[in-house]
Amino acid sequence: MFAAPAAPLTRRAVLRTAFSAAVLGGVAAALAPVLRARGPRQTLTPAPLVEETYRGRHISVDPVAAVVHIDGRPLHVMRRADGSYLSAVNHFQSYETPLELARAAVDELGTTRLASAAPHHG
Repeated sequence: MFAAPAAPLTRRAVLRTAFSAAVLGGVAAALAPVLRARGPRQTLTPAPLVEETYRGRHISVDPVAAVVHIDGRPLHVMRRADGSYLSAVNHFQSYETPLELARAAVDELGTTRLASAAPHHG
């Protein structure tokens, strides 16, 4: 038996092979995150509350939700577009973390206590 002579490699065949390889690579890259997500699930544990006594005042900070309490009373915290924080106590200064903001509020408040409820504007 004679083997048929191999057909010469044409430009069209090379381009078709390259295109097919590129499409398959793109599909694989697009599906990779989906397939990875189907792997074993990891449960996220919430970040612990940060509690400390600073200058005789009890500070409690939830760093994920940016919730701050000073002596059990809530401090209104706002997140800026650049990722820093500011509060109703010192709204002209930004702080990198809610804990830094809480300490600065204690410094600003001195012996004054936070109001139990924020006033409504409007």
